[in-house]
Amino acid sequence: MRPRVLVTGATGFTGSYVVPLLLKHDYQVRCLVRDKRKTSVLPPNNVELIYGDLADRSSLSEAFSGMDILVNIASLGFGHAPNIVESAVSAGIRRSVFISTTAVNTTLNAPSKTVRLAAEDAIRRSGLAYTILRPTMIFGSSRDRNICRLVRYLSRWPIIPVFGDGQKLQQPVYVEDLAVAIVQALDSKAAIGKTYDISGQSPVTYDQLIDTVCGLLGRSVRKLHVPAGPLVATLTTFERLGVRLPIKAEQVLRLNEDKAFTHESATTDFGYRPRSLAEGIRKELEEMKLATASSAR
Repeated sequence: MRPRVLVTGATGFTGSYVVPLLLKHDYQVRCLVRDKRKTSVLPPNNVELIYGDLADRSSLSEAFSGMDILVNIASLGFGHAPNIVESAVSAGIRRSVFISTTAVNTTLNAPSKTVRLAAEDAIRRSGLAYTILRPTMIFGSSRDRNICRLVRYLSRWPIIPVFGDGQKLQQPVYVEDLAVAIVQALDSKAAIGKTYDISGQSPVTYDQLIDTVCGLLGRSVRKLHVPAGPLVATLTTFERLGVRLPIKAEQVLRLNEDKAFTHESATTDFGYRPRSLAEGIRKELEEMKLATASSAR
């Protein structure tokens, strides 16, 4: 009998890449879905859908019934981890992979950091045969929330403001590489009971990231560096007054943290080998062109 996998977060950006890969590897896939309108991103007729919510224990009980494996892609930052973990234990789940984030390493006092670390701790104490994967910034299509926005900006404007010196390190991970890592970890006995950072091939500065995108677009865009300190102070003042602005002080502070993480242990334990940043962005540009052409029809 094919292994039966429950996927949470299946209709999200990462989930839409993981589900087809699980099917390709001959898993029987069930998805816990909250919004019926988003199921178009899933392979039609090949997955079982259970409609419900992670906050609802009865939904989780129905979703976990008869499942062997859990792939939890849904965010751990909303406080649902205790429900998910308890339901997985009660259902006798024999293998699980949980997606967290390298953002838990931030030096900032972000509210979601505490929630996510508590979630990881609950997973480790659960007794489940778990693996926790912490991806860096995920990119790869018009559905991502990061590089596609940068691409659109650099495609249109001759100048880009850079908040800070632009020398802090980034290490974005291409979404297909993350999906492969999830399936690789799921199949690896060496990965049981461990936590891994899942990053791109090598770190680059933010300035280099901009240059890479511009090079692939064939554009010359001037970088205008804006001192981060005064900007953060100004944004903080507006936020305290309840004024909503397009960018938050926390975002500027995060941009000025190094976010480079080694994936060496993932390579050793289950063969993770991500592609280069330029290759990932090149594929993203191809997808964005196709998405634009499709929407224009």
